[in-house]
Amino acid sequence: MAAITPSATSVANSTAPKNTSRSMIDVVLQSLDDAKAEDIVSIDMTGKSPMSDYMVVASGRSHRHVGAVADQVARALKDNGFGTARIEGLGAADWVLLDAGDVIVHIFRPEVREFYNLEKMWQTDLPLTN
Repeated sequence: MAAITPSATSVANSTAPKNTSRSMIDVVLQSLDDAKAEDIVSIDMTGKSPMSDYMVVASGRSHRHVGAVADQVARALKDNGFGTARIEGLGAADWVLLDAGDVIVHIFRPEVREFYNLEKMWQTDLPLTN
């Protein structure tokens, strides 16, 4: 993949143009792939939540792998001019959350991901039932 050189923006900049969000998600997805994250799912949150433009869910094979993947994504965001992402859960590394503003990344151990099943919560193609 070609190197991405987005314009420098603050993570907290809520007026960032959509192309910055697109550049950020590209950096995140490439970084997850490079770190050998598994079952990567990207969800477009536009119009669903004011918190972010994209949510990404991925798995790591172990506590150590989850932590290493999170570190690599955070470093890639910073190296590409997106600032420092806020990180939660790195100590236990069962579920690590990276909040980069326009993109929120969840990295789980597989059994923790299965338990919380975040992807199902945000699916829009589920039938409505009474």
